[in-house]
Amino acid sequence: MKICRTCVLPHTFPTIEFDQQGVCNYCRSFRGEEQQEELKKRYRGKLEKLLATHRGVGDYDVLMAYSGGKDSTYTLDLFKNYFHLRVLALTFDHGFVSPYAINNITRVIEKLGVDHILFKPNFEVMKRIFVLSVQGNLYSPKTLERASTICNSCMNLVKFITLKMTLEKGIPFIGYGWSPGQAPVQSAVMKNNAEFIRATQKALFEPLHAKLGDEIKPYFLGNAIFEHPDHLPYNLHPLAILDYHEEKIYGRIKELGWESPQDTDPNSTNCLMNAFANQVHQEQYGFHPYAFEIAGLVRMGVLSREEGIHRLAQPGNPLLIGKVKEKLGI
Repeated sequence: MKICRTCVLPHTFPTIEFDQQGVCNYCRSFRGEEQQEELKKRYRGKLEKLLATHRGVGDYDVLMAYSGGKDSTYTLDLFKNYFHLRVLALTFDHGFVSPYAINNITRVIEKLGVDHILFKPNFEVMKRIFVLSVQGNLYSPKTLERASTICNSCMNLVKFITLKMTLEKGIPFIGYGWSPGQAPVQSAVMKNNAEFIRATQKALFEPLHAKLGDEIKPYFLGNAIFEHPDHLPYNLHPLAILDYHEEKIYGRIKELGWESPQDTDPNSTNCLMNAFANQVHQEQYGFHPYAFEIAGLVRMGVLSREEGIHRLAQPGNPLLIGKVKEKLGI
């Protein structure tokens, strides 16, 4: 497989182009470190102004989508102890959260002293959604450049559920623990757009509703939510605009009682289903769903190219994949 000489993107990545030196178009268009730092500084200023305006106005300042993984744990700590916000954490348990992650969540929540909601939807409904995600062609090719079909379904449900809860509770911000490779600096502070959310929801709701009926409605947004677009919260993912060093992150979260899971694949620290989702994506589309994220981390100097290639090359645990398939009925 041909791989970019600078990052880790393979020739099977849908929108990739190589120059004569074997460097991909994403690396060629990547802004240098100096420009990235200037952009981060601008968005840090934007974030501080917004926080100064909204901090302390309601019962909670931010609803954190807390998976229990490495990055979301570190982000939760940042919201509480760096930005000094009143945090409500929400964990979406789709039935495949690692027992290690559940224990980590319990220890970290208690250590940080933040309020926490565990949202566990009907597993039979979730199971059918994930099976349809694998078999139903739900997503556009562009969407699948950055995440597997299963992860897309999961992340979209998390976004709709957290958005619904922020509106019910009057919380101005939703927090996400995305790595800098998952989303650009410009999305670190972003107001939710009603029409974009409506279109995103429609694209997923309609094919699922046709197969599963009204059982999925509680996990999606009602039309009334779009009547007041000015009330929609901001999405925040501060790891895009702060220094990101994995060694430092692991050091800090271990102080909070977090331990590395022993039952997940190399690209997840919370989800048992991730290895299966990766395998399906590679079989169907010919590239690893984490390739885009890891390529971004390599460009930023967070990982070496060799480390990135190694992470993508590690196969999923066949025993774990088998258990997931059995639980899904595949």
